[in-house]
Amino acid sequence: MSSVSTESPAYVRHALHAEERTWAETNCYTDLLIELVHSMGHDPVAMLAFTLAIDFEGDQWTFFKPSHFDLVALYGLDVQELAIWKAPLEHVAEQVAADHPVLIEVDSFWLPDTSGTAYRTTHQKTTVGVRQIDVERGSMAYFHNRGFYTVAGEDFARVFHFPSLPPYAEFVKPLPGFVPLTGGEQLELTLGMLKAHIARVPRENPFMRFKARLSEDLEGLMAADIELFHKYSFATLRQYGACFELAETYLGWLGTKGVAGLEVPRSAFASIAQTAKAFQFQLARSMARRKPLDMEPLDTMGAQWEVGMTLLQSRYA
Repeated sequence: MSSVSTESPAYVRHALHAEERTWAETNCYTDLLIELVHSMGHDPVAMLAFTLAIDFEGDQWTFFKPSHFDLVALYGLDVQELAIWKAPLEHVAEQVAADHPVLIEVDSFWLPDTSGTAYRTTHQKTTVGVRQIDVERGSMAYFHNRGFYTVAGEDFARVFHFPSLPPYAEFVKPLPGFVPLTGGEQLELTLGMLKAHIARVPRENPFMRFKARLSEDLEGLMAADIELFHKYSFATLRQYGACFELAETYLGWLGTKGVAGLEVPRSAFASIAQTAKAFQFQLARSMARRKPLDMEPLDTMGAQWEVGMTLLQSRYA
């Protein structure tokens, strides 16, 4: 018997996952860390300087994740790998009982919150953040994508069944004695992180490299079904589109803290996020109709990247 996964009515998502955003979801790891940090009383926007260093990696855009160093410095949260040497469920139960949320890769096939996409239809790896677990009753509460859910019954039992290799897992350990930063301390720290991440910005415009690669990939995409579109889009358009929307939000947050002069890169990154969303639909239509794809939006996004990064590098590099 399957179970029903419900989103906790008492939990309020962070504004980074509001419905009105261009990209309401980013990737499973970043989304759940945003909500986990938020649920622990911290502001996740302060950690978003890392989004500025995204690059085109050849067969994908950077699968962007918060820096573990930044998480320790800003929030006193130490992310450590969980060594699996016994049943994964036993490890998860022990760490969660110690108030260490567990980030673990599971199969979306057994997550009812993915109903309509993967639940009971497709086997897909995803990361969830387990916050509460009751082994005797067979239930758990967890962060996944932009929500906080509960799952029980057969799905709970099967989600911890790993027929081959054990899953990759981490636990989040709140550092004892960590004192939350004051507003001024947090701002000074995140500006230092901004400078560090700006130093990692690619030297060549990543959009031009992506345009060249997409031109090569188009023939295969046009001959494929819609399932390949979803995978390709997730690894490329969604990654950089969602990432630059987070970058725009981060720069806006700095503005609310008194950092002036960021309007130009904010506008540039917002434009990239919005254009990427539209371009995703254009690619889907081109594949469905087997018609040529207009690549000009990539030139537009590349130009916006140049505008935003040139100003930020001149100021913070």
